[in-house]
Amino acid sequence: MTKHSPDIAPLGADGLLVRFATTLDDAANRAVLAFAAALDTDPPEGVAEVSTALASVYVRFDQSKTTRAALTQALQSRLSAQDWRSLPEAAPARRWHIPAAFGGTLGPQLAEVAALLEMTEEKTVADLVAHPVRVLAIGFAPGQPYMGMLPERWDIPRQQEITASVPAGALVAAVRQLIIFTAEAPTGWRQIGQTAFRPYRPDADQPFPLLPGDVLQFAPVSAEEFDRITRSNNDGLGGARLEEAP
Repeated sequence: MTKHSPDIAPLGADGLLVRFATTLDDAANRAVLAFAAALDTDPPEGVAEVSTALASVYVRFDQSKTTRAALTQALQSRLSAQDWRSLPEAAPARRWHIPAAFGGTLGPQLAEVAALLEMTEEKTVADLVAHPVRVLAIGFAPGQPYMGMLPERWDIPRQQEITASVPAGALVAAVRQLIIFTAEAPTGWRQIGQTAFRPYRPDADQPFPLLPGDVLQFAPVSAEEFDRITRSNNDGLGGARLEEAP
């Protein structure tokens, strides 16, 4: 398969995987989200579940209502109907503005990232906040967002060693992507900042506040402002503000 020709592979007893690329790129991820949205809006006969990853769409089917061969044919027909990778980029339906503190004890590896980018820490933060990122996929942990794509200069490698633990809300960077951690966990990515935003709130009406396709804009705040936000963070949003298209 080339990265420009989606293919369909069997996955488990009742699933199919539609792959738009074997490595992540922005066009493939946009195609994933558009194709999944189209299946949600007008599902082929027998489709029971549609979910997305960075560069692929998983489709689970009800074996009492369709067969793998019939669904494969239906999906292939839809894939052939248009060039999913060349769809124009749509305006985001939802845009989040999320306060984040960078550097110091709240972003202990910002200096390492700045050195890799050959920038000062101040310019590194300015460069990051100048480029809003899109939620590419939710995964690894419940509600945990993978966000990108940052400019190519942000294609910094993962660490050679694992950081034993970053806290919930940690903002980490690698390979042109960002993650906000949902819980304390080890990571091979570098922590550059900290948010009070909770991407997984199990007691909320909507446990996953972020959706694939959401755009996130980070707003730098001081350590003192971050402390103030944390003390009053009763809703888990950490001072975030959501704009939704009318």
